[in-house]
Amino acid sequence: MPVEALKKDIRIRSLADLVSFDRCVDLQIAVWGYSDGDLIPRRVFLVAQRIGGHVLGAFDGDKMVGFAMGLPGYRNGHSYIHSHMLAVLPEYRNAGSGRTLKLAQRDDALSRGIELIEWTYDPLEIKNSYLNITRLGAISRRYKADFYGPSSSPLQGGLPTDRLYAEWWLRSQRVEALLNGHADAAVQPATEQVKVPAEIYTWKASDNERGLARDTQSSNRAALEDAFARGLAVIGYERDTIGNGYFQLGKWNEDLAY
Repeated sequence: MPVEALKKDIRIRSLADLVSFDRCVDLQIAVWGYSDGDLIPRRVFLVAQRIGGHVLGAFDGDKMVGFAMGLPGYRNGHSYIHSHMLAVLPEYRNAGSGRTLKLAQRDDALSRGIELIEWTYDPLEIKNSYLNITRLGAISRRYKADFYGPSSSPLQGGLPTDRLYAEWWLRSQRVEALLNGHADAAVQPATEQVKVPAEIYTWKASDNERGLARDTQSSNRAALEDAFARGLAVIGYERDTIGNGYFQLGKWNEDLAY
């Protein structure tokens, strides 16, 4: 099916029944290849939906092709949503489904007076980093090495589960400008950058080259942690013509923090 058709046909709706939550479990296996030990069971989706979080499904007709699950969070006197998991079937990626789910999460949060959504993401995943920072307008200024511990997903390549925190300030000038079609107004000057080589996926999948992926992860971890310690944040993300990714680091000019 053409990408444009997918963009038009996808519908988002809230999920609240066990059958739908079972489909979320099946999607985890299809997307990440998790073993039972890493799967989030349907009861967690049920709890998330019942205690102030949300579970949203993306549908192509009657077929669920993705979901987003958020949990309620509370820090320093403020409520926020922790978007714990977002999955889209491989054949529906690069068609805007992930961004559409995120925007639906934003709508749900704002309708309840919540102005921050956070999540974690793998700093070695180039397309996802681009979506989070450039397409959605999130920023990052916290890094956690081996966040989840060992992962059964083959996509992790046996590497530590390092994660960056994405902070999505839903009513910030940056996000409002970006979502209203003024991308230039959302761009801030960067003073440093950290490169993620396009070969990272090949390296992770190869027994012989996995050491290159591990070395890249370690050096980028050190560079990003050092930048954050100096008060910088990830405020942009660029990709070049051969697929390399570049974290753009600089001062964030909006005073928002919980």
